[in-house]
Amino acid sequence: MAQAFRTRTGDGGSGYEPGRSPLRRLTDGWRGDRGIWRRGVFLAIVAVLVAGVMLFHAQIPNTVGNLGSLTETFLPWLGVLVPVLFVLALLRKSATALVAVLLPAIVWLNLFGGLLTGKAEAAGPGDLTVATHNVNAENPDPVGTADDIAASGAQVVALEELTASAVPVYERALAKTYLYHAVAGTVGLWSKYPLSGTRPVDIKLGWTRAMRTTVATPAGDVAVYVAHMPSVRVKLHAGFTASQRDTSADALGEAISHESLGKVILLGDLNGTMNDRALNGVTSQMRSTQGASGSGFGFSWPASFPMARIDQIMVKGIAPVTSWTLPKTGSDHLPVAARVDLTRD
Repeated sequence: MAQAFRTRTGDGGSGYEPGRSPLRRLTDGWRGDRGIWRRGVFLAIVAVLVAGVMLFHAQIPNTVGNLGSLTETFLPWLGVLVPVLFVLALLRKSATALVAVLLPAIVWLNLFGGLLTGKAEAAGPGDLTVATHNVNAENPDPVGTADDIAASGAQVVALEELTASAVPVYERALAKTYLYHAVAGTVGLWSKYPLSGTRPVDIKLGWTRAMRTTVATPAGDVAVYVAHMPSVRVKLHAGFTASQRDTSADALGEAISHESLGKVILLGDLNGTMNDRALNGVTSQMRSTQGASGSGFGFSWPASFPMARIDQIMVKGIAPVTSWTLPKTGSDHLPVAARVDLTRD
């Protein structure tokens, strides 16, 4: 059996001990060192500030560069700072900083810890699978993208950022899988079930980027909305420019609030996360399938290194069963899908 051993160095200190953990070796000499509570005050302040941003993000004003919405878009990524601060506190040999790091760790787990556990197992089988995908107007392989979407097994599929030249391509590629479809402006819906009552939805842009239709599923009629909110940008001189997106989100929320059918699904690229207060007009009346039944964060953009879930599936009067992202296509977004139960809410 291997045993730990101690060697004496020239200055009387301890040498390498194979049986001891790296953490134990890092904390050598802490006992009796009164400086461990005086060092690392700056790290402790940073840890408290990180916790404060996560805890009080809703109070960060949007008056200057929409800073609040920008923070909320990437809020989960503040958790990356926790292990960084922990390691720095160890290297600094600061007990004060180590204790302070517990605060952002606890706040992050309270906000996002539930997303790390699977929630679909006890939810039931579901009776409808839906998917949505911003296919990207510059997609070099629309046929391959259509094939990938059809292979998902979804009975209802929404596509956003459709160009006039690409629409016939998607129509031909999806015709064998989906008997019914409708296109309005740059958004469209493909379905294995009949569609009716299709109409554009005015989201205050001057052109059509949202639509509403009724899908006649075996479990009854469902109102399905497809939307592509205006893009947001981060600019040095203007901050997080999202005024058009915010106006459109309010208009979409208003349209959904007047929906006559009790079962509603929203599919689309909202250019915002569920944490973003600017989407309250929608998020206050609908549930995110990812938040309710998905595993993990379900980040969908950018496809090369997903950092935020701005592609959403939301429901009202319907029970989410499970939610997930689909494999990368020729787009800069990942497709997202969800299974729902139309018999429960």
